[in-house]
Amino acid sequence: HPEWSRNAVIYEVNLRQYTEGGTVKEFEGQLQRLKELGVDILWFMPVHPISQDGRKGELGSYYAVQDYTAFNPEFGTIDEFKDVVKKAHSLGMKVILDWVPNHTGRDNRWVTEHPDWYVKDAAGNIVSPSGWSDVAQLNFANADMRAAMKDAMLFWVEQLGIDGYRCDYADGVPHDFWSDVITALRAKNSDMIMLAETANPDYYADGFDMIYDWNSSTTISAAFNG
Repeated sequence: HPEWSRNAVIYEVNLRQYTEGGTVKEFEGQLQRLKELGVDILWFMPVHPISQDGRKGELGSYYAVQDYTAFNPEFGTIDEFKDVVKKAHSLGMKVILDWVPNHTGRDNRWVTEHPDWYVKDAAGNIVSPSGWSDVAQLNFANADMRAAMKDAMLFWVEQLGIDGYRCDYADGVPHDFWSDVITALRAKNSDMIMLAETANPDYYADGFDMIYDWNSSTTISAAFNG
């Protein structure tokens, strides 16, 4: 694991609700304060445009990704986000992105351009995983889809210099995809940090540095609240 990640403090950033305007430019003004609070890693919730098709509520879910290589215009521009990454680095902080690999939004361009990249039911309709009606289940049996997903993850490392990913619903994605993509990411940045949203320690073998210890969390909470 990267030496800098040991005992590091991870701070989750919800851009939309963080400042009055909800922009990345406004958030930039908070970086010094967060550094002084002892933050080492900034974990940004998904920064991609949010799908309109099947949108949940007025704002929609961050986890219904419309375009993996675009920045949500509600937050500002991708160049402004790049400036935030650079300033965070200048202050000694790392930046990781929340990544949603198991599914896309229902109007992601992949739906129309590559419908074979999705899981379908017997009637030929794209499946929504776990009853999440605003998203579409990706088909990891498709090699082209896997390659496109890897390229999208490499984009943010190569173009913006991010330091890793927090991978949403890692359990929904095959182990061999993770080992392949993490190898590719670390070829670009050997100090990448990877956090899997899972309690399964098998994901360490794929190259992840951290997982969620929900079992201990539940036990500790029960002890204090019981």
